[in-house]
Formats: sequence, structure tokens, C-alpha cells
Amino acid sequence: MTKVCRFLISKKTKRIGLLFGENHVLDLTAGGVRNLTSLLENENLPEIIARLKKGKLPRYPLDQIKLLTPIERQEIWAAGVTYLRSKKARMVESPFSADAYNRVYHAKRPEIFFKSLPEKVVGPEEPVGIRMDAKWNVPEPELALVINSRGSIVGYTIGNDMSSRDIEGENLLYLPQAKIYHRSCAIGPYIAVGCGEREPRTWRIELKIIREKEIIFEGQTSVNRMKRSFKELVNYLYRCQIFPHGAVLLTGTGIVPGDEFNLKPKDKIIIKIDGIGVLENPVIQV
Repeated sequence: MTKVCRFLISKKTKRIGLLFGENHVLDLTAGGVRNLTSLLENENLPEIIARLKKGKLPRYPLDQIKLLTPIERQEIWAAGVTYLRSKKARMVESPFSADAYNRVYHAKRPEIFFKSLPEKVVGPEEPVGIRMDAKWNVPEPELALVINSRGSIVGYTIGNDMSSRDIEGENLLYLPQAKIYHRSCAIGPYIAVGCGEREPRTWRIELKIIREKEIIFEGQTSVNRMKRSFKELVNYLYRCQIFPHGAVLLTGTGIVPGDEFNLKPKDKIIIKIDGIGVLENPVIQV
């Protein structure tokens, strides 16, 4: 399995990279890779990466580069209520909408909604936002599927679907306002390529939230607790739709902080997923 990324060197041109060992990035742009989208669209992706690895390309230490969000022009979508824990939390937050959440968890058709335009997504170490008009803000750590224009899953990354639970809980029709706003989505740091669904199903997802140097929440789950298959979610996303540049699909959360928890500015959110890495973001109010 290989991890690809986008990065900057001294605020210069954005470049495409490949994680080399644990502490270095191989510069694929120097090897002719102009953008990440074209690389992921190539049907011979494994062969291309193998060839690039053998080339004498520049390597940069991770502490000398800035990792960017590993997307370019892909739309960001999300699936909801795919874990039992999420279903229960949604039913508790909104008795008004409880029956709807229960129904969609068991329904044949999954809940899928638009999350973000790519230019609004934040990357590693960049601030995620909490709404100034919300009183109950939480992160939602999720495995994200990276899909090409043909509807094939080409990789996996980490997504944070920031949510305002009080707004969504007040009325189910307020979901777009609770989910779609400035800095409401973080993605990164790498895209893991070269594996099918079986291996990611074994991965553990961990969430840790730090406030004033103290851990105020931590939890974990496993991707294998997800009710629906990746193929099923992608099939519904691509029905009657086109994605010329591909898409990223967040697959739902199985970690939900308790009802008493609320994010605050200056908190730090740390999400770790086996096989991918760690996504860290500070919190600001927007």
C-alpha cells in the first residue's frame, strides 16, 4: 500500500508527493506527475507508482514541507447514519426526527448529502470551524473514499465532518446549515492507494480532543462496524450523477461525543485511522 499527498516547499508551487518511509516525501512532480487527479484517474496507477519509486526523484523531510489537503477539484459528499452509534445519537438529539433516523439506518437507500466544494476544505494543521450561531458543535471522524470519474474507489483518506448538532436536532430540514459552512470539512493528510475494501474494513478509527493541553475526549471505533459496504455507498452516490474530476465520500461516523460535550475555539482535534495516518486541526469560530 502506498500513500500519496500534495505538499508545498517554502511556499512555492504545489507539488504531488509519495510518502517514502516514515519521515520523507518523494517528489512525484519532478517525475512528471502534474496533478493528483490525473494520477488517480490513470488505470495503470500501481505500475506508475512502482516506476516512480524506482526513479531518482528528490526527497524532502516531512518537517521541511507543508502538507496540503489531498484533493484538487473533487466534490466532497457524505453518507450519514451508517453506524449504529450514530443512529442512536441522532435519535437522542432530536425526538422530532428520531423515526427518520431509525428508518434510514434500516432502509435500502442510504442517506447521502453534499458536504463541500474542494476550495472550502481545510487540510492538515489548518483550522476547522464551529458555527457562531450554534451551541452544540462536534467533530465527526470518518473514513473517506476517494473515487475517480468512473466510479471506482482508488484510495482512502481521513475526513472530519464538522457538525452543529443543536441546529440539526431542532429540525431535520436544517441539516445543510448544520453541516455545510465555512471550514466545516477537513481532509488529509494522505490518500492510501493500492488496497481493496477488505483491508480498510479492519482499520481502527481514533478521535482525541485536546483543550489547554488536556485530553477532554477520546474514543475509538472500527470500520468493520459500518453497516453498508463501500461499493453500495458509491453506487448510490454515482446514480444519475457525473463527477468529471472524481469525488470524495465520507462514510459516516461511529464516534459521537456525549451530549454534554461542545467544541470551543483553540481546541485541537486529532483523528487517527490505521493505514492512513493522523489528521490534526485546531478549532476556530466562524
